[in-house]
Amino acid sequence: MLAQEPDALREIVRSVMQAMLEAEMDEALGAGKSERSDARLGYRSGHYPRTLVTRVGKLELRVPQDRAGRFSTELFERYQRSEQALVATLAEMYVQGVSTRKVKAITEELCGHAFSASTISAINKKLDGSLAAFAQRRLDEPFPYLILDARYEKVREGGVVGSQAVLIAIGIDWDGRRQILAVEMANRESATSWKDFLLRLRDRGLHGTEFVVADDHAGLRAAIREVLTGAAYQRCYVHFLRNALDHLPRKADDDCLQELRWLYDRRNLAEARADLAQWLARWSAKYPRLTDWAEETIEETFSFYRLPRRHHKHMKSTNMLERFNEEIRRRTYVVRIFPNAPSCLRLVRALAVETHENWLEANRYLNMDELREQKKTELRKAA
Repeated sequence: MLAQEPDALREIVRSVMQAMLEAEMDEALGAGKSERSDARLGYRSGHYPRTLVTRVGKLELRVPQDRAGRFSTELFERYQRSEQALVATLAEMYVQGVSTRKVKAITEELCGHAFSASTISAINKKLDGSLAAFAQRRLDEPFPYLILDARYEKVREGGVVGSQAVLIAIGIDWDGRRQILAVEMANRESATSWKDFLLRLRDRGLHGTEFVVADDHAGLRAAIREVLTGAAYQRCYVHFLRNALDHLPRKADDDCLQELRWLYDRRNLAEARADLAQWLARWSAKYPRLTDWAEETIEETFSFYRLPRRHHKHMKSTNMLERFNEEIRRRTYVVRIFPNAPSCLRLVRALAVETHENWLEANRYLNMDELREQKKTELRKAA
């Protein structure tokens, strides 16, 4: 669409952002344009021009003003944070001689201007300061739920292109809100890299973690046991079902895996274990390798059953984090190969800040009242 109608797409984006500015002003004044209302807090006073550089070109916008001069929009700062990270990465590739004609076309034609090394340095310096503040912020409130995962990006180091891990942690606080707690780079996933990652989180104040969702990575599991002592471990059931394919013949096309998947929709652990026994009895003769493996390892995918039932669908897998990974993939696909690790971390962290702020403004992700009541009941029984 961009290649065929770049002006049309640019106009669509411009119209949407202009509408967002007008809506912000309406909210700030407590009334729409020319609307008579006793709740009105002020009056409009024209507009001033503002240019916003995006991946679809320069957008000429009109920012509304109020007579008292109190109105201020956060739209530009929040939108351009991730835009600047992407543009700076592409431009950095071009300046370092890593880029191709395609990168040159993106940075100069779509963005509407060329980039010099000094311009890139200025953009990165400003951006890195705000991203460092986000990455180093104190975590004073407890996070009972923690979700951990990693993805890989192609990075050029010393003239050699290799995969580097992006380690990500998402927490859910006692208000039921999601927060991105950390995004860091590592040469690879290992017990050491994950342990260092979790220790830095702990040094920033991470505490009160009772339940951790993660994949069955040996290094990650070892780090969780060592650093997050006392927290229950939930092995992501989605990854578990994918791993099950390794224990099945390639041409298996019956209901075996579907029935295994149904175990995670039961109301409680007793029902899941009862259905598991039936599943094992039904399929052990045909797929002994799979059933032996499942019987030995499946219990750690049932940890979510100890949580309130309404939390089950959210906390039995890393899908919440996987959706954030999809957004990362959509942006990093444009770059393909990062010129260095800092440029990769810059872009992913910028996306993390954008997502984090959107989550904080959204409604609660989980109702934690049920977990509070469950803990009180457990304490009474223990007493």
